Parts: sequence; structure tokens; C-alpha cells
Amino acid sequence: MENTNLITELETIILSAALTIYDAWGWFGVAALLVFENATGITPSEIILGLAGWMLISEHQLSPLMIPIGGLYAAIGSVLGASIAYWVARLGGRPLVDKLARWVRIDPAHIDRAETQFHRWGAGLVLVGRVIPGIRTLVSIPAGLARMPFLTFFIATFIGAYVWCTLLIGAGYLLGHEWALISAYLKQSLPFLLTCGALALVLYFWFTRRSPVYAPVRLDNE
Repeated sequence: MENTNLITELETIILSAALTIYDAWGWFGVAALLVFENATGITPSEIILGLAGWMLISEHQLSPLMIPIGGLYAAIGSVLGASIAYWVARLGGRPLVDKLARWVRIDPAHIDRAETQFHRWGAGLVLVGRVIPGIRTLVSIPAGLARMPFLTFFIATFIGAYVWCTLLIGAGYLLGHEWALISAYLKQSLPFLLTCGALALVLYFWFTRRSPVYAPVRLDNE
């Protein structure tokens, strides 16, 4: 109950701050909040991105063509934040991860499960995990602990984050002032999550097949 109340309180604080930040900084504010969200796992992207779609596009009566542009800003912020978590885990190891997890109130058992799944799925979890609530912000940690090649991590994170962010911004735009319904909808919307994952996989394989810099996942400790 205490954790639930804390999360609710944080969401209220974040919403109030986001309104101020978006009004002053626009899409740069969206990117900044996504850096924080992906580095700490505290702020819910459903709120950040749904509000952005409504406040920065729908309220200003802008073209829907702004949705993929907004998704790009958000994806860049997501990659930067995820990279922070990745390098903290890679350089600091599990002792530092556990210490920071207590500070941001992440259950170490959740990290254990994410690590187990990462060793099973590798880059696939980094990619598809970006569109699954509860895993999205955790998956950077086992990737760093396993010393996953950073370029592979970067590509998978960017593509997964771009699909997730763009669709949530679009949902906020379509729902208008009812954008807050996104969070409740996602809790019971497996088709939406599957669509996000499928799009991310298509983009990932399209990009990596054409990129000479792609490197396969390695889970050794070199």
C-alpha cells in the first residue's frame, strides 16, 4: 500500500512538472523527461508521452505528421537515459546496481528476472522489452551486466523506444484531453503491446540487415 501511494504521489508531481516543462521547452522537455525515466525507471512514460501528444500536438491543432517527429525526440531521450543505466551496470556491476535499486525502490527480484530473461533472449529482449511496461526500464541493467556490445544495445533500444514513444504520442493526440486513459488501457491491452513489438522487430531486422556496423550479442565478460 505504501509503494502504491508513493507511485501515485510521484505521478501527480511528474504530471505537474511535465505541464510546466512542456510549456517552456516543448519537445526538448519531452526528451529530458524520457532521459530521467529510462535512467531511473521512476517516471511512467504513458503519462509523459500521452500528455505530450495532447498538449504539444492536439491542443495546438498541429498536423499528425508531428507525431513521428515527436517520437524521434522521445526516442533520443530514451536512448540517452537507457545508456546511463547500461553503463552504470556495466562499470559498477551488481553491487552498485543493488545499491541504486534500493534508492529508486526497485525490487532486486525484478532485476533477477530481467537478467534471467536477458540471458535467454539477448538483443530480442532489449528490443521488444522496450514496449513492455515493467520491463522497459529494467532491461538496460542486465544488458550492461552481461557486457552486451554497446552498439547492438543502442540500435535495439532506439528502434524499440521509437516505436513505443511514437505510438503513445499518437494515442495522446487521438484521445485529446482523455489522454490519461492510455495508462489504464495499456494494463489490459495485449494487442497494442504485440503491435508495438512486431513493428519494433520489423524495423530492427530491416535496419541491421542493411547496417555494416551491426554486431551480434555476446554475453561473455570480455
